[in-house]
Amino acid sequence: MSSSHRGTLFLEDARVLSQLGYDALQFVLRVAAPKCAAHAAPGSFAHITCDPSIPMRRPLSIMRADASEGWIEVLYKVAGPGLQALAARKAGERVSVLGPIGRGFTAHPARPRTLLLGGGVGIPPMIFLAERLRADPAGAWKPLVLMGSEVPFPFRARPSALIVAGMPAASIGCMPLLEEWGVPSRLASRADLPGCFSGFVTELADTWLASLSATELAQVEIFSCGPTPMLRASAALARRYQVPAQVSLEEFMACAVGGCAGCTVEVRTDSGPAMKRVCVDGPVFDAYTVF
Repeated sequence: MSSSHRGTLFLEDARVLSQLGYDALQFVLRVAAPKCAAHAAPGSFAHITCDPSIPMRRPLSIMRADASEGWIEVLYKVAGPGLQALAARKAGERVSVLGPIGRGFTAHPARPRTLLLGGGVGIPPMIFLAERLRADPAGAWKPLVLMGSEVPFPFRARPSALIVAGMPAASIGCMPLLEEWGVPSRLASRADLPGCFSGFVTELADTWLASLSATELAQVEIFSCGPTPMLRASAALARRYQVPAQVSLEEFMACAVGGCAGCTVEVRTDSGPAMKRVCVDGPVFDAYTVF
């Protein structure tokens, strides 16, 4: 286990509080895991047992964490027998939770126009980050959350009442939870979903970034989580507009605590290329170092 996790990584026998199912085999699982909830940060994840008969845990990004009430939420899409078994777990049952794991996102006050891009099951960290920015009493954050999906979103989208300059007129769909928080959001899809921008989420981001002045761009930082092609496109956007960007990588993980080195990626450092473990050195990296 990486020494960076000593004293910050917890194994808990967590009680399932709720399990909500959505279209396209998507689920939001809430479990009572007070130690993980107290230390979780946007971008960190939990390694969760799906069923006693399945020995391998699954790494799932934390979507929300409430330290006062002691719960965490994860969003996942069923793919394979492990997550299929997890989807069958009911309120009151127990699952083993190891977490929080990984280095999360770091927002910089000098760039308060935070552009949060989430694709598919990469949406959860963006919701978590938006909630933390909203709750920061010392910050003057102006988060904008853009989400993309090729299947129906795991929430009932509705027209937004929050105006976002630079958005296409027909792009009015939002996530109700973010809307209630006062955080503007917009949706993108190529599946002809109502109220959504027709295209990739990074194309919608490009439209918004192109509408900004040089002064406004100097306040922008991009945060992104989703499939690798989306992250690559996010890094390309950052280069084009000359703004900093952080990406959360998705890799297959076995141990998730740095022991097996099965999730390594090449990262550019000041001393040259280096192999870094996504689970503990990441999953969040400077976009310029990996793409």
